Amino acid sequence: MSKIISTILRLLLGFMCCSFGTVMALKSNLGLSPWDVFHQGLSNITGLTIGQASIIVGLIVVTLTLLLKLEIGLGTVANMMIIGLFIDLIIYTGIIPQSTTLLSGVPMLIGSLVMMSIGSYLYISCKVGCGPRDGLMVVLVRITGKSVGVIRFFIELSVLVIGFLLGGKVGIGTLITVMAVGYCIQLVFKMFKFDVKKVKHKSIKESFLFLNEYINYKEGSKDGV
Repeated sequence: MSKIISTILRLLLGFMCCSFGTVMALKSNLGLSPWDVFHQGLSNITGLTIGQASIIVGLIVVTLTLLLKLEIGLGTVANMMIIGLFIDLIIYTGIIPQSTTLLSGVPMLIGSLVMMSIGSYLYISCKVGCGPRDGLMVVLVRITGKSVGVIRFFIELSVLVIGFLLGGKVGIGTLITVMAVGYCIQLVFKMFKFDVKKVKHKSIKESFLFLNEYINYKEGSKDGV
């Protein structure tokens, strides 16, 4: 049971770091992230809200990663549900101030990249599934053999260009994110000696079987005492 609890806590800590990173980027007031530029662009042409566009894009990306043979686990579902709740909670508490100058905005944006990179490492290393966008990164790293930094750069650049063409707004923070996020994630993975290509995630079915077997084993151990 302790292994399950530690995995859940690690997963939630990873989600919390990603959420803090997202809010820090938002509060830096330097521009939307590449994915949010894309979501805003879709919103402009479809009439969907940015939140609705984000959900639809997430579902499409998950479907794509499934077709490319990446395992979809409980962590994938939890990522799509919990990070949004954490983001709303952090914004509601107001613990991250709004930047009003470039001098404070740039460090806040850099901090957001570090937080999101650490968060990605924490929850991906739980091996219970990646979030939609990290999942796309992982599967493309596996297929191409290229580094995390290179793959993430081209993913962010691609969605930025499409979003911009659809009318999404781009700021200096958007460009910093495109250039730096992939290499920041790669640096964090290297610091923790984490090779994302070798991670074998548990599917949703395997996750439930693991939980059931582990709980039954513990209950059997207690009965035998």
